[in-house]
Amino acid sequence: MVAAVHHSLAETGAACTAFRQQGLSIGFVPTMGALHAGHGSLIARAAAENDVVVVSDFVNPLQFGDPSDLERYPRDLDGDVALASAFGATVVCAPQVHELYPTWPEPPATMVTVGPLADIFEGASRPGHFNGVATIVTKLHNAVRPTRAYYGEKDFQQLAVIGQVTADLWNDMEIVGCPIKREPDGLAMSSRNVRLSPEARLAAASLSKALHAVGLAFREDPQVSAETLNDLMASTVLAGGDLVTLDYAVVVDASTFARVTGPVDQATMRCLITAIVGGVRLLDNADLTFTLADETSTTS
Repeated sequence: MVAAVHHSLAETGAACTAFRQQGLSIGFVPTMGALHAGHGSLIARAAAENDVVVVSDFVNPLQFGDPSDLERYPRDLDGDVALASAFGATVVCAPQVHELYPTWPEPPATMVTVGPLADIFEGASRPGHFNGVATIVTKLHNAVRPTRAYYGEKDFQQLAVIGQVTADLWNDMEIVGCPIKREPDGLAMSSRNVRLSPEARLAAASLSKALHAVGLAFREDPQVSAETLNDLMASTVLAGGDLVTLDYAVVVDASTFARVTGPVDQATMRCLITAIVGGVRLLDNADLTFTLADETSTTS
C-alpha cells in the first residue's frame, strides 16, 4: 500500500487525532528525507509495534550552521515515499518550511534550548545544532502525539538530546532507539553517504574500522584504558588517508557523555567518532563489543 502524502503538518496532526480516536497506536519516524535502508529498518520496526506509522520528511534548516550544507543536503520525496511505503508507512508528512517557521529565514522567536548536553562533541562543533533539533522534534511530537517515536543510534548524542527533551517537557510517548544499519564494509548508513566521491567512500570505512579495532583491543585486555582506545581510534581513522580529517574520537559514559579516563567498562561506555571525509561530515559510534562481523551495533 502506498502511504498517504501530506504537505502540511496540520493535516498530519488532524489525521493522527482521528487515529487516536479510533484507539489506534501511532509509531512515528522523524527523518530529513533521502531515505535509505537504515530508515527502512526504523519504519519496519514502527510498523511491527504500532497500528499506523507516520514518517516525517523535512530538511530542518534550524539545525544547519552552514547554509551551503543545507543547500547540498540530498532531497528525493518521490523516492522517500516509495521506500517508506515499502517498509510499512501509513502517512508521509513533507511539510513546508513556512508552516514550521513562518518568519524564515529569520529564526523563530521561541526555541527549545537543551543545556550542557548540546554544548559538547557535536554541539561544540556545530553551535546551535541541537537546539534546532530539539525545536523541530518538539513541534513534530506535539502535532503527531505518537505512542512511540523511533530514532536511530547512529546519531547517538542526538538520541540522548531527544530523550532529555521528551522527559523534561513531559511528552507522553516512548522514545525507541534503534540499532545502526551498516553497509557490507561496515560504513554506517547515512543520507550524506551519497555525497561521497568513490575515493572518499573507500576512506570513510576507516570510521567503522576504528570501532572494530577498539573491540579487538578491549577483548584482548578488558582493563585497557580509555586513553589508549582514544589514541587507537584516532590513528585508525586517520589511516584512511588525506581525505580524512578527524573531529573527535572519544570514549564516553553512554548516559552522561562525560569523557572516560582510566580502565573502561563495557556496560556503561560508548565510543564516538566524527570525521570529515572528502568534505562530508560522518558520524559513527559503538559499544566496546563491536566487530565488523556484526551487521549492527547495539546498546542498552
